[in-house]
Amino acid sequence: MKIEERYMARALQLARCGIGGASPNPMVGTVIVGDNGKIIGEGYHRRCGEGHAEVNAIASVKDRSQLSRSTIYVTLEPCAHYGKTPPCARLIIDSGIPRVVIGCQDPFAKVSGRGIAMLRDAGIEVVTGLLEQECVALNRRFMTAHTLCRPFVTLKWAQSADGYMDIKRTPDGIPAKFSTVLGSTLVHRLRSLHDAITAGSGTIEYDRPRLDTRYWPGGRSPQKIINDRSGRIPESYDAEILHEQDTASFLHRLYERNISSVLVEGGAALLQSFIDNDLWDDMRIETAPVRLGSAGGTKAPVITHGYGMITPHTVEQIGGNSVSHYINLHSFGVKNL
Repeated sequence: MKIEERYMARALQLARCGIGGASPNPMVGTVIVGDNGKIIGEGYHRRCGEGHAEVNAIASVKDRSQLSRSTIYVTLEPCAHYGKTPPCARLIIDSGIPRVVIGCQDPFAKVSGRGIAMLRDAGIEVVTGLLEQECVALNRRFMTAHTLCRPFVTLKWAQSADGYMDIKRTPDGIPAKFSTVLGSTLVHRLRSLHDAITAGSGTIEYDRPRLDTRYWPGGRSPQKIINDRSGRIPESYDAEILHEQDTASFLHRLYERNISSVLVEGGAALLQSFIDNDLWDDMRIETAPVRLGSAGGTKAPVITHGYGMITPHTVEQIGGNSVSHYINLHSFGVKNL
């Protein structure tokens, strides 16, 4: 690995520290290197509303006179607009840093290309595209949202070995539970990595899921936003209710709300609608080594694309269950994975 790639790789490493906190903003890491080749400052975007990676990196430099002879490496194009914080591109200019190396361009309309232009207009040397694929892949959720104008969609469900999501319903029936304790913990971690979570009307009516992160201490709970087309969800349920008539409209409404990722937890009809409309990016299926046979109730969704069945990207054994991870080949940024 070339020396500049090593600096950017370190910036990527730092950026990942913002997982679970930075969203709906992207994860960004920054490294500042002095003219002697040594790192003099580092930073990453910890959480939305707080200082960006460039701000934290510049603040960490002890001898600010070195900035005028330094290069700053940042995984994503510095912002050029006033949001919750001032523009990072302006901070870089005011700090006297003469050279900026950027991993990838920001697709967000208020930034895209403008941060780079601002830096170059100020006479700063700007290099782009260093470890670009890795930088895009790091923020696949953010990139998907602002490229396709919809949230990054993750589908999740658990099922029996013979493809049932539940047992046959009875008035006092207890929902089937396939996840292990470890599997449930990992699901709650997955919830914490999404801005919003949703489930179908039937799932809410029968199971009353809490849809929180109680098994993942410290993890933020996603916003509970339910698309209730049939008016079945009780008013007492703790969630925001929307009434969009189709999946695409529901996702666009979430995007307008600055939600960059959503976890869909069931039931089968809702999950199938996302699959049939090819409006999903990742999919997690946990399969328990039990067969329900005649006791089986709801069948799991059929996983297809227009060109037929798809195969898992990865499969792992967790607590005795098999967990398959699928990636939509039509999804943004897949070639970078």
